[in-house]
Amino acid sequence: MRLAEKGWTKLKAGNLVVLAVFVVLIGAAVLAVGAELQQPPPVQLTSEQDHQRMLDLLHISSIRRGADGDPKSPHAANYDEAKANADAKLPDPLILNNGKPVTTAKMWWTKRRPEIVEYFDREVLGRAPVHTPKVTWEVTSTKKEMNGDVPVITKEIVGHVDNSAYPQITVNIPLTLTVPADAKGPVPVMTEFSFDPAFLAALAKRGVKLPPTPPGPTWQQQVLAKGWGYAVLIPTTYQADNGADLTEGIIGLVNKGQPRKLDDWGTLRAWAWGASRALDYFETDPSVNAKQVGIEGHSRYGKAALVTMAYDQRFAIAYISSSGESGAKLYRHNFGEPLENVAATNEYHWMAGNFLKYAGPLTANDLPVDAHELIALCAPRPVFIGGGATDGDGWADAKGMFLAATAAGPVYRLLGKKDLGTTEFPPIETPLIDGDIAFRQHSGGHTPAPNWPTFLTFASHYFKTPQ
Repeated sequence: MRLAEKGWTKLKAGNLVVLAVFVVLIGAAVLAVGAELQQPPPVQLTSEQDHQRMLDLLHISSIRRGADGDPKSPHAANYDEAKANADAKLPDPLILNNGKPVTTAKMWWTKRRPEIVEYFDREVLGRAPVHTPKVTWEVTSTKKEMNGDVPVITKEIVGHVDNSAYPQITVNIPLTLTVPADAKGPVPVMTEFSFDPAFLAALAKRGVKLPPTPPGPTWQQQVLAKGWGYAVLIPTTYQADNGADLTEGIIGLVNKGQPRKLDDWGTLRAWAWGASRALDYFETDPSVNAKQVGIEGHSRYGKAALVTMAYDQRFAIAYISSSGESGAKLYRHNFGEPLENVAATNEYHWMAGNFLKYAGPLTANDLPVDAHELIALCAPRPVFIGGGATDGDGWADAKGMFLAATAAGPVYRLLGKKDLGTTEFPPIETPLIDGDIAFRQHSGGHTPAPNWPTFLTFASHYFKTPQ
């Protein structure tokens, strides 16, 4: 009987311990939920209000007006090369901040490159957070279909971003991946930052005429003809393209709905972050050769593609189309869109808040870096820079992008690679694709389409189809 009583006493004691642990766990869960409920909702500001907030933090009363695309405007953009400041002194990518020259690849990787990255982080593009939420990828559909006369397998994939730290904001990254159905092994993949069809429809409704699609195969079909795959990423699905939504999307999620600090990342770096997360997925997909994944973008997405390539060394190649100001165009080359336009309320969200001061008390000549150094951050990997003619694409400034590509050449040479091979601006439609930096200006307007065949010829020097 006493043994039974002792057993019963022990059992009761054990149950009490379990019950106590259970109560503690429930209490912790309740407290956690309570804490989440107490978190404030995202701050709601217009682009104009947030822009003004940045100016206030910088103690700037106003910034200079940007240029107009209308040639009849008194504020018309400059399209005269004689007035473009082409002889401006550029920061030397191979001179350390202490004035010492960079003479070895080791010095570039361990000393100079980190200095340049710090400048872009602090003054231009903003700092991406050291830690960002985990992304869990889910394949939502897989289907066999035809693209032209090529049988393909297309996967619809969604990256679910962990929002447990701030449940008020939900972020997902839709991604589409297409590979040849008869591939002999993992294939190279070109990833495009693509415009939302709704955005293109809105432009059409406003009467904006987009360049016509040239006859012949689409860029996707041209990629498939090489035996490669392609992926499409719409960056506005995880970070909207405006200042009012900087407290939403991935930037808002990381900041728990609060406005940015002056050196916080802007939208270009957030879009690049999404491309890096897509590459995380490609590294798990047996149909993709993750060592041969390229990034492509046009216009504002050309800027994002260059930022992606510069910051994530896993991307193997880039096609940067008509990226213009804040892309491959030199800030110091005053032709087409100037820095002041990027600092205005409709584009400032691409950049760090600190960038605005270069349209206020400072100028482009005061920037500690320029676009040639963003291209240099891509070295030694191959980069193709494209643009259209001044008549149709002058806003993006093909000459300014060429000059930046030329000025990045010394870094490529230091790392044992080939530069553009010339400092002479080539005639239109002339491909420069014999080096590891490539360039071509076409006559087809503000579009990437005419340069796709040349880019794919260039990319074939590096990408190999499984046999």
